[in-house]
Amino acid sequence: MKKIGLLSDTHGYLDNKMLKYFDECDEIWHAGDIGTIEVADRLAAFKPLKAVYGNIDGAEIRKVHPLHQRFFCEQVDVWITHIGGYPGRYDNRIKEALKIRAPKLFITGHSHILKVMPDKKLNNMLHLNPGAAGKSGFHKVRTMVRFQIDGDRIEKLEVIELGKK
Repeated sequence: MKKIGLLSDTHGYLDNKMLKYFDECDEIWHAGDIGTIEVADRLAAFKPLKAVYGNIDGAEIRKVHPLHQRFFCEQVDVWITHIGGYPGRYDNRIKEALKIRAPKLFITGHSHILKVMPDKKLNNMLHLNPGAAGKSGFHKVRTMVRFQIDGDRIEKLEVIELGKK
């Protein structure tokens, strides 16, 4: 079993309150728009980090973190990318790849909108977007997500509201 802390769109902002929520997590996953390499380094020093770069991330972050992460956590096939869309509105750059081999868990950021949606057309693939944890953007409330993966099950999903930005 792995406990995961998921966030996106920090845009260079990270405070101790955010890390406190990930104390009991085994790993942190970041779905892009990290903002600064210092944020990524601080997360990686706190817990093992899997991250992708987003559209605002510069060369320093892109050297360390890829555009896509596709891996297995326990027996769950996971794909993390920053701009991917959501069920019914996937980004054209990944739409065909999802149809060919959809993961069990598809994670994106970018929209700053928290979403937890199954895609019934893609074998009930679960789409997660943790919203935005940073202070930049149009969102009003900063959000993150915690969950666990136990074998082939994604469970105990919690939305964390960090307050107004």
